[in-house]
Amino acid sequence: MKRGSVNLPLNILLSVAGFFILIKCADFFVEGASSFAKNLKIPASVIGLTIVAFGTSAPELAISFNSRLSGNADMLFGNVIGSNIANILVILGLAVLIVPFQICNDVIKKEIPILLLVTLGLSTLFLDNLFDPSRANSLTRADGVTLILFFSIFVYYLITLLSDGKNKNANETPRYKTLKSVIIIALGLTGVILGSGLVVDNVAAFAERIGISQKIISVTIISIGTSLPELVTTVMAAKKGENNMAIGNIVGSNIFNACIVLGLPVIVLGEAATAAFNAVDMTFMSLSVVLLWIFSSTNRKLKRYEAVIFMLVYCGYGGYILMQ
Repeated sequence: MKRGSVNLPLNILLSVAGFFILIKCADFFVEGASSFAKNLKIPASVIGLTIVAFGTSAPELAISFNSRLSGNADMLFGNVIGSNIANILVILGLAVLIVPFQICNDVIKKEIPILLLVTLGLSTLFLDNLFDPSRANSLTRADGVTLILFFSIFVYYLITLLSDGKNKNANETPRYKTLKSVIIIALGLTGVILGSGLVVDNVAAFAERIGISQKIISVTIISIGTSLPELVTTVMAAKKGENNMAIGNIVGSNIFNACIVLGLPVIVLGEAATAAFNAVDMTFMSLSVVLLWIFSSTNRKLKRYEAVIFMLVYCGYGGYILMQ
């Protein structure tokens, strides 16, 4: 659908259809990923941090390249900054409100600290204006390469997970054979991306038509919309008892967003600068990771009242955006 043309009844119908496709296909996607992990004796956490996380970040990657090609840096940065904030404060918050779940030691001691390192690294690279008031906040090709190097730390961690031989699900019987699991993963992911696209395009077209700014659209409608795959897959994984896959999806997606979804377009297409995003936006992004770390460390479980705190912090960020 071409943005800017709005047919409200059709927008509503296609949005509802998109949500339905998202939910059904996310269920298939999680089942396929879980079976694939069990067939190959791969820890569910690795599948969550890779196939599920990177797959559900596909909409963000597509939007980032399209935004950079069109010269829309606000959408490029808002897509990633907004998605990373929304993934923890809204997506994980909603998931925990529905199904509170346990967090394993590796997530608390290794995965969330890696995410925090990546988040602080991205903030330092991006906030040029903080160090030199005459410059706009930007990412250069060198910054993009640095983000890819940060990602290599995450890849090294994944390799250690695979090599240590720890897999509590190794003896569980998979629901599907390997080939069928791969087919289900592919079909499920295709449906998840298609469904999220229907929702985002129709909601964004309406919002743009009534005069909402690009920053507001990118950090709310687009970022939450493109995070719908993370929401449905996280909830479905948690409901099926795949807690490592559920939290791995969020952590892995945020690392992938910060390093690849921002890094690759900048490396390929050159420097991107914006005046719309500043230290406040990056502070909220870093704060969301710190809160996740603190809450996860408390009895190794995310609780409903902590999910409410996530949502309230996001409301604070939303209020800041609307006041600009």
